[in-house]
Amino acid sequence: MSAKNLIIRIASLLACLSLPLVTPLLSAAEQANQSKQSNQLTSQSQQYRFDNEEPIVFENSGVKVDAFAGVIQVPENRSNKDSRLIPLHYLRFPATGKQAGSPIVYLAGGPGGSGISTVSYPGFRFPLFMAMREFGDVIALDQRGTGKSRTAPKCESKQTMPLNEILTDKLVTSRYRKAALECVAFWKQQGVDAMGYTTEQSARDIDQLRQHLQADKISLWGISYGSHLAFASMKLMPKKIDKVVIASAEGLNQTIKMPANTDAYFGRLQQAINQQPKAAAAYPDLEGLIQRVHNKLQSNPIPLKIPVKDGNAQDFLFQRAHMQGLASAMIADPHRAVPMLLQVYTTLDNNVTEMLPSLVQRAGLNDPSISFDVMSFAMDVASGITDDRLKRFNQQAGSSIVGRMLNFPMPQLNRSIEGLDLGDEFRQYPKNDIPTLLLSGTLDGRTYLESQLEATQGLSNLTKVVVKNAGHNLFMVSPEVTKTIQQFMRNQKVGKTEIIFELPAFVK
Repeated sequence: MSAKNLIIRIASLLACLSLPLVTPLLSAAEQANQSKQSNQLTSQSQQYRFDNEEPIVFENSGVKVDAFAGVIQVPENRSNKDSRLIPLHYLRFPATGKQAGSPIVYLAGGPGGSGISTVSYPGFRFPLFMAMREFGDVIALDQRGTGKSRTAPKCESKQTMPLNEILTDKLVTSRYRKAALECVAFWKQQGVDAMGYTTEQSARDIDQLRQHLQADKISLWGISYGSHLAFASMKLMPKKIDKVVIASAEGLNQTIKMPANTDAYFGRLQQAINQQPKAAAAYPDLEGLIQRVHNKLQSNPIPLKIPVKDGNAQDFLFQRAHMQGLASAMIADPHRAVPMLLQVYTTLDNNVTEMLPSLVQRAGLNDPSISFDVMSFAMDVASGITDDRLKRFNQQAGSSIVGRMLNFPMPQLNRSIEGLDLGDEFRQYPKNDIPTLLLSGTLDGRTYLESQLEATQGLSNLTKVVVKNAGHNLFMVSPEVTKTIQQFMRNQKVGKTEIIFELPAFVK
């Protein structure tokens, strides 16, 4: 197991499946017209070109729009008066609406996602970025330590994980915590202050960006970890935030998801499977299937020979923890990887293992090195978990379906770095009346319905919309999602509290 969050590492298996279904939000003619409108705005937008911005022509899937590439310098650690400055890069797409409001800052998930990469990927969320311009300048931000804002090198520790031995929680935790300490020391030698890579510092970055844009208020738009950052910003500067649109919300005390909620997700997945006669016949007892396979792997791990580049073979012992890690990576979106995951469990239940070497290779499980990127590493460790929640996590993890793997390498790294944890006051959920739209998928395998309601319980001006059958990446699953966001941003009453998305064929 490699040490960038195992879930992200395993997700490389899903390279061809890693993007959500993209439903066109604008026709070709509409996109062309939007491009024309943007070009007409060029001379006007030059009038409010901010410091350190350069005009560019941005292109995605053949659509060209005028935009600005900008950068600001922020302290790496505001708690250190001698802190170095690091760059925050962004793209700004000028507003197209006649009565444009506050700038809208997109907050990518992860932690570690890039806003600039999100808008740049062909298709994907680009149409939604363009639709949001009706309401204000839209900012694709690379948060500190991500994308073009990344200045810290990746740390390759001296710690490794055995590939052909039984893995225990004690062994894994010990190696990872040693690697964490090594990497903090490594970054310090490189002039990087890991203590500055916290969600609180990122929230202060957003306020500094607001000031740079000469805006009294800003609106925030984010997903997953992006909502975590939005919550922190709502606490830091509640009077400076106009509106908030969040999907697949992760609360400030929810960096570590509760195993009981993961188990409840599998119950909802079974209900979805039961809606399809062919799938219901193939998977009448999904939890029983999963537990049988996990029990087999716990009693009899599977020895494998993994081909390597020099023509030799690498010994590898495929264990329950590996399967739990794969499941954790693949349950986020039912339309992308769940059908494949069901097939993997079925073949292993039938003692068919021929696909495992390729699976292990593509997931990167046979890489023994433990490595970290400072942003994704430090953000999670800093946000941490309260003692009470950790106690409940440990009580639930032993008997749960994916065990301790959904959040790996947390909570294994919890409070591993002295002084990095932000404390329980940070983890208290925000309480305010900022107009907020929450979009939640019923089959989200990362941030669960129960958790999202808990995270937003203190928001008195909250509009909740459930996207039935959608998973974690739900922005682009239906044009109705975009219409809902537009209604909210126009201060109109949101017409639907539920959007229905068609289930995938779990069995073809």
